[in-house]
Order: sequence, then structure tokens, then C-alpha cells
Amino acid sequence: MAKIRRALLSVTDKQGIVEFARVLATLGVELVSTGGTAKLLQQSGLAVTEVAALTGFPEMLDGRVKTLHPKVAGGILALRDNPHHMQAVEAHGIPLIDMVVVNLYAFEDVASRPGIETHELIENIDIGGPSMIRAAAKNFQDVAVVTDSADYVALAAELHAKDGQLSFATHWMLARKAFARTAAYDAAISARLASIESDEQGQLRDQPAPVPAMYNLVLPRKQALRYGENPHQQAALYAAADSKGIAGARQLHGKELSYNNLVDLDAAWQLVSEFRQRPTSVIIKHTNPCGSAQADTLGESYRLAFACDPVSAFGGVLAFNREVDEETAMEIAKTFVEAVAAPGYSEAAIAVLSAKKNLRLLAVEAQQDAFTVKSISGGLLVQSTGVETFRRETARVVTEREPTEAEWKALEFGWKLVKHVKSNAIVFASDCQGLSVGAGQMSRVDSVKIAAMKAVLPLKGSVVASDAFFPFPDGLEEAARQGATAAIQPGGSVKDEEVIAAANRLGMAMVFTGIRHFRH
Repeated sequence: MAKIRRALLSVTDKQGIVEFARVLATLGVELVSTGGTAKLLQQSGLAVTEVAALTGFPEMLDGRVKTLHPKVAGGILALRDNPHHMQAVEAHGIPLIDMVVVNLYAFEDVASRPGIETHELIENIDIGGPSMIRAAAKNFQDVAVVTDSADYVALAAELHAKDGQLSFATHWMLARKAFARTAAYDAAISARLASIESDEQGQLRDQPAPVPAMYNLVLPRKQALRYGENPHQQAALYAAADSKGIAGARQLHGKELSYNNLVDLDAAWQLVSEFRQRPTSVIIKHTNPCGSAQADTLGESYRLAFACDPVSAFGGVLAFNREVDEETAMEIAKTFVEAVAAPGYSEAAIAVLSAKKNLRLLAVEAQQDAFTVKSISGGLLVQSTGVETFRRETARVVTEREPTEAEWKALEFGWKLVKHVKSNAIVFASDCQGLSVGAGQMSRVDSVKIAAMKAVLPLKGSVVASDAFFPFPDGLEEAARQGATAAIQPGGSVKDEEVIAAANRLGMAMVFTGIRHFRH
């Protein structure tokens, strides 16, 4: 590859640009720059040719026109091995540009500001930047295009090692990254503008829809996975660089994460995130909870969660809503666990858990997504995230008997838990512990029977939570036979009155929430 002799630098994100420009200057690279970038470099003692001097045209229209000029485009796009191109640039006095260092107006940041005016949004759509990036990426074999400040250090090292040159592989990597960046940028613009409507008077008004008119999903591949759900399937994790949640978690220990690990970790993290007030532990197996509990200490909550179904807990995935301490780590270490997600870990906990070389430990920062996405053949299903929380004042007691205070607490706990069980879902619970779970059955009464069959802990005096209505009294009657004294469900069946009558006959308290928690 040819030595880089001239670089055009124009960046919104100034992080690291001075240091990178100094590296270029020490290698004899001529620096060409615009506006604020040129000023910063000059103030840092670097010799800079302003774009206006290169083109013979000043920046104009409040900075809207800076680099939209044949001397910039031609210097980037000219094919060095094409004699006609070389004759043209020489005839027109177009200097060749061998590197383009550009990042874009921060449209995504501006678009996320509450109450942003449309005119300000429009002004933060970059025009010249994407044009230069795409031009340089198209001519990648002759021009290195740098769009990410995180690449400066590695590129500087390679330039020093290769006397001002970058390898073909590096040029190609940078080009692919550049096209991904402009694609993501355009996707962000189109997605944001989709919520802005015009009226007959020529006014633009922000009118966000419950679901977007256009849903763009452009994400870089973060991690190639060994395989998908099964060994014959290929898979990878895709996530934005600033993602939080499970996709953005830091792995502190253990072997490589698998596709199924990530799916289960996300299920565990979403469930444990429902609980904030007290230390809470969750055990997940194949996306369904087989243990969950809250207590005054994290270690005690884990012991209670484990007690729900010790057999299924073997090889499970865990999540905690507090930093894992040594006591909890000692409990975890007593059985085989695939992976753990928590906000953090004490040094003592890491020392205990790292003795298990394959145990994956993830430190997770909370992220609340606006939508959930599921693929179907030929497309995507997008829905708003179900973040509704249970409130007693909006629930409706439909039976003759009101729940006792202890039953209310158990109903609240069970309702949070059943939300994260595959439908048809039934949960028996106390005020601090999931007692047994019946998941994923075609018949709701079968879910009740399976929960009862799997129960290790006594169900007498428990409450039962159902993710959707009881279509017949039989499911509620079976729960009562197992010892449940109260029930929580959405209501809405044509046979609600029969179910309520059964609850009254059985002396049960029953609460309707008006919210369904199907999980397919």
C-alpha cells in the first residue's frame, strides 16, 4: 500500500484527535482540516492547511458547505492506478487525499433530547461528513477512512511500524466500519424523522407513534458465538457499542458465552430487575424461573430460591439485584452453575467463584429498552416493553373475601414472577419466595397440576398467580386443592363469574389485575 502523504481531518468528537494528528505529522503527513478541528490542531502547535485554502472556496451557509467541492471529492475518489484519473486530477490541480479522519454530527445524541425542536434536529444532520466517508470507503484501496476515535491508537502503532503505511487488510476493515457507520447514521435519522408529521400550513410537529412508522436495526457484530441453540446452527451477538443490559455486560470470568447462555441470562436479568426493594435471587432454566426469592440478605434469598427446585437448579443461570458477596458466592459454589449476572461482585466473591474455571461471571448495568423484537420468517415483530408494575389501588378484589396483608404481599410477588414464565403460566408463591412453577402448557389446568407435581416446598397457605385468565373454574379448584388460599389473574374470561363463584365457594380471595402477561 502507498504511504499516506495527506490526511483530511474533520471531527465532531475531538477525543484523541490531537494525539493522532501529531503521529501523522511526525510521519510527514500534510494535515488538512476544517472549522473547529483546524482551530484545535493549530492551537496545539500543528501545521494545518484549511480546506478553504485547498479548494479556493470559503466555508459558507453557516457551515453547511465546507467540503462539498470537486477538489475534496476528486482527491478522495481518484483511483491511483487509473492513468485517466491521474491525468484529470493533475489537469485540474486536485491534490490527492490519502486518509480521511471524520466523525459525524452527533445526531443520535441531539435526537434523544426531550423537547428538541425540529429545526435543531435538521441542522444536526451531517451532509459533508457522510459524503467524505462514503467516498473514502468506496476508494478504500487508496484511501484510509477513520470514523472511530477508538481506532487511533492501533492505527498510530501500525503507521509507525510500517513507515506511514497501512495494510490492505486494515484499509478494508476501516472501509467496512465506515459503511456500517453511515448506515447506522442514516437509520437513526430516518427512524427519528418518521415520528414528525407535517400539516397543511407547512408546520412540522413531533407526533411519536406507540410503535415507530419505520424500525431500523443496524448493529455491529460484537461477538461470534461457537454455535446457536444447537451445534449445527451458526450464531453471533450483535449490539451497539454503548449497549448496557446483557448485550453490553462485562464478562469477568469463565469460558466463552454461548447463544443459550445469553438467552437465559437475559431472562434471568429481566426477572430480577422486577425486584428493587430487597435483595433478590433468580434461578433460570431454559428461560423459565425454577427458583426466585427475596430476603434481608442476598445469601438467604439465594438459599430460598434454590429450595424451590434444587434438581432443576443444577446447570442453571443465576441473576441477582445486588452485588454478589462472599456468603452468596459460597452458596453458589455448592452446585454446578452455567453463568451468573449481577450488578457487581466483591473481591472475595470473585475469589470464591473464579475457582470454578468455566463459570461465567457477568457484571451488568441496567438498560430499559423501549421495544422488544422477535424475528419471524420474512420480518420482525416489534412491541413496546411490558413495564407495567402491579399496584394494589388499581387491582380489583372480585371475591367476597379480601386478601390478608400477607396474601397481598404474596400476590404481588407471584404476579412479578409469573410475568416471566412461558405461557400458559402458573406460579405458587409466598410473600418472599416462588414455591413452584408450571410453565408452557397448552392447558392452564395442566400448568397448575404440573406446578403441584413439581413442588418440593409445601403449598399449603400459598397464593397462585396466573398470567392470563382462568378459562374455567377447574384450574382454580386444582390450586385450592393444593393449598392455595388466594389467587391473582387478569380476568376477562366469559366464565369469570363461574370462576369467582368457585373462589367464593372455596373461601379464596381473588384479585383481577386487568393486565395479561402472556410470554410466547
